[in-house]
Amino acid sequence: MPIALISVSDKTGLDAFAGRLEKAGWRLLASGGTAKAIAAAGVAVDEVADYTGSPEILGGRVKTLHPAIHGGILSRGTDADRSELAGLGWSELDLVVCNLYPFEATMARPGAAEAACVEEIDIGGVALLRAAAKNYARVAVVCDPADYERVAASLETSVGESGGLGPELRRELAVKAFALCARYDAAIASWLEPESSVGPFGYAGQKLRYGENPHQKAWLYTDEPGAGPLGGSVLQGKELSYNNLLDLDAAWRTAAGFDGAAAVVVKHLSPCGVAESGVAESGVAESGVATTDGESPARALEAAVACDPLSAFGGVVAVNRSFDADSVRALGETFVECVAAPSFTPEARGLLAKRKNARLLEMGDAPSRTAVGYETRSIRGGFLRQEIDDGDPDGTEWKVVSKRAPTEAELAALRFAWKACVSAKSNAILLAAPIDAADPSAGYATVGIGSGQPNRVDSTRIAVGRAGDKARGSVLASDAFFPFPDSIEVAAAAGVSAIAHPGGSIRDGLSVEAADAAGIAMIVTGVRHFRH
Repeated sequence: MPIALISVSDKTGLDAFAGRLEKAGWRLLASGGTAKAIAAAGVAVDEVADYTGSPEILGGRVKTLHPAIHGGILSRGTDADRSELAGLGWSELDLVVCNLYPFEATMARPGAAEAACVEEIDIGGVALLRAAAKNYARVAVVCDPADYERVAASLETSVGESGGLGPELRRELAVKAFALCARYDAAIASWLEPESSVGPFGYAGQKLRYGENPHQKAWLYTDEPGAGPLGGSVLQGKELSYNNLLDLDAAWRTAAGFDGAAAVVVKHLSPCGVAESGVAESGVAESGVATTDGESPARALEAAVACDPLSAFGGVVAVNRSFDADSVRALGETFVECVAAPSFTPEARGLLAKRKNARLLEMGDAPSRTAVGYETRSIRGGFLRQEIDDGDPDGTEWKVVSKRAPTEAELAALRFAWKACVSAKSNAILLAAPIDAADPSAGYATVGIGSGQPNRVDSTRIAVGRAGDKARGSVLASDAFFPFPDSIEVAAAAGVSAIAHPGGSIRDGLSVEAADAAGIAMIVTGVRHFRH
């Protein structure tokens, strides 16, 4: 007969669930108030104290902390483990149903006494959840009353190991239990010391000078305790600010996504210049991390700054090659808040030391934008989490939809512009051209960027306005389709020769007609790259 251990603070749905377990042939063990509630529902239940032979002690502080309980949960199901338990008069436990003392609700009450909050810090419950979740291959753990129905339904319709609960469900329930424990512990730590900055990852973050504005408190949390900002190390300059970190993240992701020597300038989370000056022998496409090999990023940096020198002032810079003395000279008199690079040469360090306010962030082998990863953004009352947009998914095919196909030079420029476009805020429009018109193999750079506007035509006007005469002969990439031909007409008037966009609008045909009328080559990528 399978055995379920039940110890719950929240008794929502407990009577019905316990009754279904009994009908499915389960023996129930429970402690304290849980045992009383089950018995009151007319369901057979054994007291934990009777099972272990040890009474509850210390006013109920110790109930389930006993080797008979935890040995039964942690048994691996081997003959040796079962024999050892049997010799002690104990059995394996197959299901743990547990939720925790309402610590968060207690501490949230106005005027809640410290002693009352302390008593609501669960010990035995957390131990039960962790033990069962660790042994999920054999034991099922249920920490949320919302899961009672599907667990009971599974037990009633199947028979087998762990009472008929499949491995996928047990694994899912284990993840939920570990997540509950992490949140619970973080809440306790934050209550004990509100300024400890313990956050959603369950450990203390690094306190920043302030948030987006001086009156806002802010902290930096990293994926690993003690890790540096963005996985790098600060070599120089004053403390990185909240805004610095946001801009550096955007810049580094973009720079690290290029194969050739690339440079990116970001201001207020918007790229104001992107350039790639060539392709080295090895790069992120193969390694998944930025490389220090290959040519200097100086030429790319000079071109990136030239895209919008006014906006570049006070921005942040990221390059995907070692930052050298030529790169320092490429900055010229442009003031930048921060520079991120895989490494810095000694000569560059010496020159940059004169710019005392410039922060230097050495990234080393920090994963690039092409590495598998996730990003988390906060909203009121919670978080949003998604996979990082690494560019075009496998199998994506570009299609020529215009009468005129792009030339090889236009196609190469479009691929650069499309990769750079991923980093710009929607609605994004990027104009790109060769760094050296006489030598297209030298690489490409943005010449005009428009982004973050409520409509695409305004972004197009901004991009061509910033490009000026450089717009003539340039190519254009957009993060989403053109719902109307007006943006195409603005680009055509500026002299844009080729366009790449995802397509997908019911009015795509009108945009194609406008491109054909202007002699513009148009590519549909089939992939959208919104960045809100």
